[in-house]
Amino acid sequence: MRDAGQNEAGSPGGKLGGSLGCDLILGIESSCDETAAAVVRSGGEVLSNVVASQMNLHANYGGVVPELASREHLRNVVPVVREAMAQAGVTLHEVDAIAVTEGPGLAGALLVGITYAKALSFGLGKPLIGVNHLEGHIHAVLMEARQSSGRAMELPLLALVVSGGHTHLYLAEQAGAVWRYRNVGRTVDDAAGEAYDKVAKLLGLGYPGGPWIDLLARRGDPQAVPFRFGPIKPRVSWEGGPVKNKKAPVRQEGPSFDFSFSGIKTAVLRYIETHGMREEIEARRRALAEHPEWRPGSDEATALCDARTLDLIASFQHAVVGNLLRQAFAAAEMFGAHGIVVSGGVAANSELRRRFQAEADRRGLPVAFPSLALSTDNAAMIAAAAWPKFVAGKFASETMGATPQLRLGGG
Repeated sequence: MRDAGQNEAGSPGGKLGGSLGCDLILGIESSCDETAAAVVRSGGEVLSNVVASQMNLHANYGGVVPELASREHLRNVVPVVREAMAQAGVTLHEVDAIAVTEGPGLAGALLVGITYAKALSFGLGKPLIGVNHLEGHIHAVLMEARQSSGRAMELPLLALVVSGGHTHLYLAEQAGAVWRYRNVGRTVDDAAGEAYDKVAKLLGLGYPGGPWIDLLARRGDPQAVPFRFGPIKPRVSWEGGPVKNKKAPVRQEGPSFDFSFSGIKTAVLRYIETHGMREEIEARRRALAEHPEWRPGSDEATALCDARTLDLIASFQHAVVGNLLRQAFAAAEMFGAHGIVVSGGVAANSELRRRFQAEADRRGLPVAFPSLALSTDNAAMIAAAAWPKFVAGKFASETMGATPQLRLGGG
C-alpha cells in the first residue's frame, strides 16, 4: 500500500454554482488492478490518496488476470479505506458523500468497490455518487491545473485519455455544475497502453510495458524503423444513429480522429521475425525472469538489449506518440478547443509529455498533464470528478451496479 501523493489546497474551477464549503468526499476506485481510496475536500484539496497496487502479482502473468484482481480488491478495500481516513485525519461520519467508480473496467473488480461503497452509503446515511473512470482521469488534470495556476482552464477543452484500456478524445464543456463530454475520437482496436504492453512482451521485456519502453527508447534511434499509421475511415451513421444494417446506405461524418494500434504491433512482430531476433528475445526473457529485481532503465536490464532492439523500441514509441499528437491537435483545431488535457497511465510517458508540450508551445495552446502520482488509477480523481455531481445533487440510486462498458458522453 502506498500514498499516491498529496496536493496543496485549491478551489474547484469553473462555474459550479452554489457556495463552496468544506464538503468531504471519500472516493473509492477498483476498476482494474489498483485498490484505491482518497478523501478530497471541495473537489480541490486532497487530504489523502492511498493506492494498493497489484502490479507485482500480475507481472507474473504478463497482464491483468481478472479473477486475481477481484480477489485482491476484496482483500485490500477495507484496509485501504481505513488508511485513507487515517491519513486525512477524519472519520467516516465526517464524510459528506461516498464516490465510487461504476465503470468502465473489469466487472468483478468494479463490483468490489461498488458493493463496499453502497454499504458505507447505506450504513452512514450518506449520498452515493457513481463516477465514470474516464471522467475521473480528466478531473485529475483539471484539479491540479487549477492548483498550479490558481484558475480553471478556459473551456471548451480537448481531453485525451490514454491508458492500457482506453484511447479516447473528448470535447469537454461545462454548464453550471454539469460537465458534458462529446467523444470525438477513440481506438478501433488496441489502446495505446495495450500496444505498449504487447510490444514489450514481444521483445521479452517486463510488465507493464510502458516504463520499459519509455526508458529504453532514450537509448535508441527513433528514425531507425519507419513505422507508419494509415488513415482510418470516418465513422458512419444512418439517420443520425449507429449503423444497424451494414448493407444499408450510410452517411459519412467528417474527418476521423480515431486511433488504431494493432497494426504497429503487427509491424513490430514482422520486424522481429524478418530480422531473426527470436533467440535473443528468449534469452532476455529468461534473464529477467531470473532477476526480477532488475527494473526498467537499470544498467543490467539495458545491457540485455542490443542497438537494433533499442532502435526498434525508440521507433515504436516515436510513431505511437506522433500519432497521438497529430490526432489530438487536429481535433483541438477542428472543434475550437482552448486547451488540451492529457490523462491516463500513458500520460506519464516522458516523450509524450515533451512532444505535446513543444507542439502546444508552438501553437500557443495551453496543455496540462497530471502529476505522476495521479497519472495511474487512483481515488483522488474519482472524488474530484464527484464534486460537481455533489454540488448538483446528482446522486446514484440504490440499484447502481457495475457497468464494464460504461461510455462517457455522446458522439
